[in-house]
Amino acid sequence: MLEVSGLVRRFGAFTAVDGIGFEVKRGEVLGFLGPNGAGKSTTMKMITGFLGPTEGAVRIAGIDAIADPIAAKKKIGYLPEGAPAYPDMTPAGYLDFIAEVRGLSGADRRRRIAEVVERIELQRVMHQPIETLSKGFKRRVGLAQALLHDPEVLILDEPTDGLDPNQKHQVRNLIRELSPEKAIIISTHILEEVAAVCSRAMIIAHGRVVADGTPDELMARSRYHNAVVVQLSGETLPDFETIRDDVSKVPGVARVETEGDGRFIVFPEEGRAIADQVAQLARARGWELSSFHVDQGRLDEVFRTITIGGTGEQAA
Repeated sequence: MLEVSGLVRRFGAFTAVDGIGFEVKRGEVLGFLGPNGAGKSTTMKMITGFLGPTEGAVRIAGIDAIADPIAAKKKIGYLPEGAPAYPDMTPAGYLDFIAEVRGLSGADRRRRIAEVVERIELQRVMHQPIETLSKGFKRRVGLAQALLHDPEVLILDEPTDGLDPNQKHQVRNLIRELSPEKAIIISTHILEEVAAVCSRAMIIAHGRVVADGTPDELMARSRYHNAVVVQLSGETLPDFETIRDDVSKVPGVARVETEGDGRFIVFPEEGRAIADQVAQLARARGWELSSFHVDQGRLDEVFRTITIGGTGEQAA
C-alpha cells in the first residue's frame, strides 16, 4: 500500500532525511520511532505530499505520489503534528468543510460525519469553537478529519498526544479495529503504544533507518530479554554476595545485578531461557519469594542503545 524509496530531504546544508526506504502492507501498523530531530515528521510530510522530497520516490496504493499527488492524497488520511485546524470553526463546520474537500456530498457526507463523530466521541463539542477546545479534543477533531473519507493509508503523527488515559485506550482500540483493512503509520514517543498497537516498529536516527522489525524482535535485542527478575521476601534476607555466587554457577547465566531490598536480576547469555534453572536453585536454597518473572525485553533500553549507544550520531 505504501512504498518509500531513497527518500532525502535537505534544508540548505542540513540533511534532515538521508535515504530512507521501506514498504507498508495492508494490515500492518508501523510504529515510527526516533529521538527529536531524527526526521520522523519530515518523512511523514514527504509521504503525504505536504513537503516535496529533495530525492526519492513515494507510491501510495501503486500511485506515484510525486507525479500524481492529488490521486495519491485521495488514498491518505493524515493527522499532522499538532493537529492544526481553523480555530474559529466548530467541529461540525470543520468536518463538513473537510467532507466537501474530500468530495463527499448529500446523504453519504452526513452518514460519514455521523459515523466518525460517534466513533471518536465528539458529540458534546460539535458546536463549540475549536479554539476553545482542550488539547485532547482538538487532537480528536484532527483524527476525525483523517478518517472521514475512509482512506486506505493512515499517517498519524503522535495520535494520542494530549489525550487522557481513557482516551488513549479508545484511540488504540480504534487503530486496532481499523488495521486489517488499512496500512497505518504511527509516529510516537510513547513506547508502550508501540507494544500495544503496532505489528512492526522502525527506529530512525540522524535521518536514517537504524532498526526495523516486530516489537518482539526489537525487544529480543534488549539485554533484559529473558532476564529473570527475583524479589525475595522475609525478615532475614540472604546475603547478596552468596546469592550471586550461587546463581552465577547456573548454566547459561551471564551475570547477576542487585537492585537492593532483596531484588535482583539474573541476566542470561545471549538471551537463553534460564528461568527453570533459577527457579530450581531458589527451591533448593529455600528462598522466600514475593515475585519471580521473566523480562521480555525493554523497548526503551533498545531505543537508547540504538539511537545513542549504537550509532553515536544522536549523542554527538
